[in-house]
Amino acid sequence: MTFKKIIGKIHLWLGLGTGLVVFIIAITGCLYAFQAEIQDATQPYRFVEPQLANYLPPSVLKGIAEKELPDKHLHAVEYGLPGKAAQVYFYHFEPSYYYSVYLNPYTGEVLKVKDMDADFFRIVLMGHYYLWLPPAIGQPLVASATLIFAIMLVSGIVLWWPKNKAAAKQRFWLRWKDGLKWKRKNYDLHNVLGFYSSWFAIVVTLTGLVWGFQWVAKSTYWSLGGEKSLLYEEPLSVKTTSPILSTHQTPAIDRVWALLHKEHPDAQRLEVHVPESDTSVIAANVNPDAATFWKTDYRYFDQYSLKELPVDHVYGRFKDARLADKAIRMNYDIHVGSIFGLPGKILAFLISLTVASLPVTGTLIWWGRRKKARLPRPKKRAGQKRKEVEA
Repeated sequence: MTFKKIIGKIHLWLGLGTGLVVFIIAITGCLYAFQAEIQDATQPYRFVEPQLANYLPPSVLKGIAEKELPDKHLHAVEYGLPGKAAQVYFYHFEPSYYYSVYLNPYTGEVLKVKDMDADFFRIVLMGHYYLWLPPAIGQPLVASATLIFAIMLVSGIVLWWPKNKAAAKQRFWLRWKDGLKWKRKNYDLHNVLGFYSSWFAIVVTLTGLVWGFQWVAKSTYWSLGGEKSLLYEEPLSVKTTSPILSTHQTPAIDRVWALLHKEHPDAQRLEVHVPESDTSVIAANVNPDAATFWKTDYRYFDQYSLKELPVDHVYGRFKDARLADKAIRMNYDIHVGSIFGLPGKILAFLISLTVASLPVTGTLIWWGRRKKARLPRPKKRAGQKRKEVEA
């Protein structure tokens, strides 16, 4: 058996074994590509009329939102650009729930209380991450299928690679002439589109593997010279008997919000996390670009003294991030294409759509060959056999 035949067998059986999972991952990624743009176009409660007045502080929005969901755990308050609604998040892992309350940041008017677990794009994302299975089961399945798909991309390029220049001319273009059988068209779809998309799909796949396996994330980070931890962990507040509120009437979360708003007046997203316990910090995120995440400034303040606390992982101040830290921070934005703006999202959409088609066209190729192999071969006449022997 030749080298290419061995590669072909590996490509075939890996594809048949993971085809459905790869299809689900790719098609959900395709659906999610423009989720921000679609939501802004179809959900008017995300917007408010800009005013000259100041935003209400987070403690006020927190109090209003808690009246809407009194039995839920409040997680954070987020502000956006002028004209965008503020969002108050209620999130808990066990029991599991996720709600978002949309508020007018100028008046405190409640615009929408939304169960995010019932949101269309949230459901799509859970399919992309976990195949709609419990995370402990779905995450390893998705990660393993992604790793196998990376092997298939390489094996697919090996199988595509032409033997000579004459064959190469037929590998770069779709040949859909009149009268050409659909099997040939399907074959070209799988091979030609698969070849062109593979080079971009490898990048998308590798960024997916960074989330899927810790060893991939660590090896990528360390190979770039990274020295910090990749595990997000908040520092602890030092509990005191005389908290800062004894001398300041302004709530601590409001003071943190005011400080960051003053430091970053042009921030497009500012999020303040409410302490979850008496030893939790006030975590705050400041993002100068709402379309991406990698430039986010992650800050942590002692809830009693408001002293800023350092961290030893990559999710700290952006000014302290080195090349390796920035590369890990960019992983999501590269994966979804937003690192390159709208053109990057369009490219990610097209790549995901093409990848979703590969298991379908590949299965049809296999089924056609399998069906052809089962057909009985016509018997040759005796005279025909003699002519073949003489030839």
